[in-house]
Amino acid sequence: MRTSRSALVTGGSRGIGAAIAKRPARDGVNVAITYARSADRAGAVVEEMTATGVRALAVRAEATDVDALRDAAARAAAAFGGLDVLVNNAGIAPCGPFEDVTADEVDRVLAIHARAAFVPAQAVVPHMVAGGRIVNIGSSLVERVPYPGWALYAMSKSALTGLTKALARDLGPRGITVNLVHPGSTDTGMNPAGGPDADEERRFTALGRYCDPEDVAATVAHLVGDGGRNVTGAAFVVDAGAVA
Repeated sequence: MRTSRSALVTGGSRGIGAAIAKRPARDGVNVAITYARSADRAGAVVEEMTATGVRALAVRAEATDVDALRDAAARAAAAFGGLDVLVNNAGIAPCGPFEDVTADEVDRVLAIHARAAFVPAQAVVPHMVAGGRIVNIGSSLVERVPYPGWALYAMSKSALTGLTKALARDLGPRGITVNLVHPGSTDTGMNPAGGPDADEERRFTALGRYCDPEDVAATVAHLVGDGGRNVTGAAFVVDAGAVA
């Protein structure tokens, strides 16, 4: 019988994903992460997690590769004897004129943001028991798009709202919760707080500041912890008040 909880975080080698992965590791949860390219960066996250005394591993899995995502779930479940938590975090940030978006770009972004959440959930659920938790990472741009160029991104992240609510109904009888977290402007390599557009993004927030990846990780930690046991099918915005 397993004595420790375990988690799989997709896109866990950097930014918000890395913060989400390291938070439960500090609480004694074994954690697997997926990464797309940088084995060194993923290895550094694993090393930091194992230093806390838990078991951790990194599995290379492109978010567009269905077989790789399923394999990552199977490897994590085999390594830990099951899975209690899945966080679907992998994502990109396509931005540009609506008129220039190609059909191939639409397919790729929908695959990364929608299909790459559906497939791991489908693969992980057979390894979950009552008390399992799934958290999808969306975007505050689902709630409000204050500037042009984000139609494809907002559309793809909006798909997670339907997935979250539907899975909450499908998995509720099994005692598994499913929730959605929408980060706003967050200080990562993809959108640094010192970047060229950062001051404009701050102006859209009620608090006048960027979020830290740990802010998002804290909300996820609540949802996958004891405090989230009766929360399901819900969405939480962590954006310093940008959609207020």
